[in-house]
Amino acid sequence: MKSGSSLAVAICCAAATTTLAVPVGFSGVVTTIKSLGILTVILENCDYILRAVAGQENLLREMELCFRSLLRITNSTILLFFLVSCFSFTSTDAYDALDPNGNITIKWDVISWTPDGYVAVVTMFNFQQYRHIQAPGWTLGWTWAKKEVIWSMMGGQTTEQGDCSRFKGNIPHCCKKDPTVVDLLPGTPYNQQIANCCKGGVINSWGQDPSNAASSFQLSVGAAGTTNKTVRVPKNFTLKAPGPGYTCGPAKIVKPTKFVTQDGRRVTQAMMTWNVTCTYSQFLAQKTPTCCVSLSSFYNDTIVPCPTCTCGCQNNLTQPGSCVDPNSPYLASVVSDHGKSNSLAPLVQCTSHMCPIRVHWHVKLNYKDYWRVKVTITNFNYRMNYTLWNLVVQHPNFDNLTQIFSFNYKPLTPYQNINDTAMLWGVKFYNDLLMQAGPLGNVQSELLFQKDKSTFTFEKGWAFPRRIYFNGDNCVMPPPDTYPYLPNASLRKNVPMLMLTITLLFLSAFHFA
Repeated sequence: MKSGSSLAVAICCAAATTTLAVPVGFSGVVTTIKSLGILTVILENCDYILRAVAGQENLLREMELCFRSLLRITNSTILLFFLVSCFSFTSTDAYDALDPNGNITIKWDVISWTPDGYVAVVTMFNFQQYRHIQAPGWTLGWTWAKKEVIWSMMGGQTTEQGDCSRFKGNIPHCCKKDPTVVDLLPGTPYNQQIANCCKGGVINSWGQDPSNAASSFQLSVGAAGTTNKTVRVPKNFTLKAPGPGYTCGPAKIVKPTKFVTQDGRRVTQAMMTWNVTCTYSQFLAQKTPTCCVSLSSFYNDTIVPCPTCTCGCQNNLTQPGSCVDPNSPYLASVVSDHGKSNSLAPLVQCTSHMCPIRVHWHVKLNYKDYWRVKVTITNFNYRMNYTLWNLVVQHPNFDNLTQIFSFNYKPLTPYQNINDTAMLWGVKFYNDLLMQAGPLGNVQSELLFQKDKSTFTFEKGWAFPRRIYFNGDNCVMPPPDTYPYLPNASLRKNVPMLMLTITLLFLSAFHFA
């Protein structure tokens, strides 16, 4: 009862005052408290708590008064507060605020019937603005609803044939209950290709290159239904791109797709169509972050590095080979040995942050009406060349971006009237390839912004980005209190609500000990 009462005091005091911010997780609690009218019991005592935290000498006596008032609240009421709070949380693992409608849609079009099944064209559309599928490419799997087999394929192939011993003469391409399909490689003979195939599983993002944001293959399915009523849609779709991270929903039958001939004079349609939607979660893709951000400015000599151990810590004692010393005489042999491995795990250069990618934002120059920023992306991964890389940066001054050098630029405006996010990527045949770790493992550009007199300032870290994504993954920013500050700026420290709550809990424990 003591610890529960102490926490409830902090929540009630936060609800009763306008000087403290209420944590998001407790918004439901505060609303319930207000609606039940319980605040009237302890409002007058909350003022004592706030003044006590500020340093009043009679802290313990005033805390005791507040606790006595709080004892009028029953255990069941306190339990109700926390239950309401728990239900107020929502999951945002697969939601991206900068690309709220981004997903990969798998469209399965039955284009003709066969004596024992059908022929279908499966197309994956990458509707994500800045998250693409890079080498070694996508892997698509599913489970058949009945005992279907794949007689033949074009533009793709299954990784295993499975047990086809029950067939005599004509042997199917795949007899597995749960086939896994991959794309064919570039250079595949033309008689095995279809449109949008044979790119090694690489699919560009919709915002960066919509003409190459799809991948297709064709398959002939046997031992299946031969009409719209007898066909059963597959289930348990899985998508790796190339590793985990995507979660696919169930297949949903939709209106048949219509196809327009090249001359535009005739329209045909599929016999049957179903869609599968797959969404991405960075938490499922990897256990640790993949990139970090460092900061610097012309008005402060301090270079704020990536936070220590952002993507892991150097631990060659228990995990030998977790990183590579760039000055090691055996560097070439270590990198070549790991190059023969098919593992997707990065082999990074030994750094304090241990991230494969670091993005550095440097506030370079200040003019009368403009200011200039230099952005550098450094690759510390010896195992990966990043092709078709992209960078997403959120900053309020992107609505007045005047010029950008050596990068392509596209504004991202998912909320239309807010233009504070930019997607940057390399110029083709110039810097669209970010080489592996080493002397050539970096790309850089400069951005020129026009000042808006009503908002522009160098104070309080305003000149630094709010968030940065590399290849669709959120990069870890340094703590805001470490940002480079103006020489004449004074540090203001505010006591957050969490610290106040912890202080109250500590004092209550000390009092009742």
